[in-house]
Amino acid sequence: MTRRNMSPAGTIHAERVQNMDDDDLHALCDATNAAILDGGGFGWLAPPPRETLERYFRGVQLVPERQMFVARLDGMIVGSAQLVRPPRNNEAQAMSATLMHFYIAPYARRLGLGRLLLAEVENCARSMGYQIINLDVRETQTEAVRLFRSCGFHHWGTHPSYARTDGRTVRGLFFTKRLQDDERIVPAHPQDASTPIPAAGHAPVTGHSLTLYPAIDLKDGTCVRLRRGEMDNATVYSDDPGAQALAWIHAGCTWLHVVDLNGAFAGRSANTEAIEAIIANATVPVQLGGGLRDMDSIGKWLNAGISRVILGSVAVKNPDLVREACRLFPGRIVAGIDARSGQVATEGWAETSEMKAVELGLRMQDAGVAAVIFTEISRDGMLTGIDIEQTADMANALSIPVIASGGVGSLAHLEALRAATAQAPGIEGVIVGRALYDGRIDLSEALRVLS
Repeated sequence: MTRRNMSPAGTIHAERVQNMDDDDLHALCDATNAAILDGGGFGWLAPPPRETLERYFRGVQLVPERQMFVARLDGMIVGSAQLVRPPRNNEAQAMSATLMHFYIAPYARRLGLGRLLLAEVENCARSMGYQIINLDVRETQTEAVRLFRSCGFHHWGTHPSYARTDGRTVRGLFFTKRLQDDERIVPAHPQDASTPIPAAGHAPVTGHSLTLYPAIDLKDGTCVRLRRGEMDNATVYSDDPGAQALAWIHAGCTWLHVVDLNGAFAGRSANTEAIEAIIANATVPVQLGGGLRDMDSIGKWLNAGISRVILGSVAVKNPDLVREACRLFPGRIVAGIDARSGQVATEGWAETSEMKAVELGLRMQDAGVAAVIFTEISRDGMLTGIDIEQTADMANALSIPVIASGGVGSLAHLEALRAATAQAPGIEGVIVGRALYDGRIDLSEALRVLS
């Protein structure tokens, strides 16, 4: 949404963004810091270190439930907002979205940018099928309060002890706005308008769309697949991990799932060159697991270009590290929960603990992870189908996305998983390995079934 402002300020514009270059990120951080200093509602009372803010915004772009919007003045970002969708398993509130972290930097106010940004967020929410937008704001943010009231938001409640700022407790004001009047419009979980229609001749698949994560498992610098997680039972599929990553991307995959198998058993990264080759070729997000058990290795790979890291054994043995990683890298930490008959396995699947998988999932959700990858080891590499019952139990117990893994061997397995999302909407994606490499599943057909 663009508008030519008649003042000397020039062109004002608001849009949803999914990727930002360095210039945009720097401008966004500058605007955010200015808003925080002015008493803006980001939660920080003083501007955080620049690297913390940059990590925060990079993380936001990786969270599927959050839509990021920016306001621009002559092309430069001077404000932002986030539209937060409810978790997929929150069917009771599926008609509502939440507006958060809305601001215009002080140096760009009174030019109409606030109204323009708010209208862009509302239009997006309306197009996705949401009926209601909710928000809350500190009473001290008087300009924002006036804007929301003037744009049709209804003040329905007040929290008497909402926040502490400038040494005193201030109230919080709660607002809501109805976007659609038709009570019959209640989206379960709205899909993007670009979601493809199933090809003619194919029966429609029930459930919502899923992300396919092709697996690139690394052992001694090559791409392999294990059976039941046993290192001595590995099949080599490629000796060029970088080229393999490029092949999956060119075939239409939107994420890559990489595991350093040597690292998982050794407790430290052991396929550095192969991972770096994948990063160099990747034009889509990459998630990496295996041997990441300290903050140095986590930070190293996230700063090197990995989008999300997967923490497995450390989730059981050092939950404080997981919590700290989630604090420093919001939206970029995933918990890998591997189970054998429902019991959590660690140390590259070599050991089994007494902890139940769902119990660990709840602990990781509390720690702040962005998602959970659930693998039933007895199915992994066996091509006999995903343990849908355990995966659905995990998804229904959590409010964060769950990615299924282990056992996919046919299109029928993918269709069954997608159908299961009707009752377990928290399932977000599926990792597929051996069946893609040995040709049992055609990737284009798999993407069609899941989309």
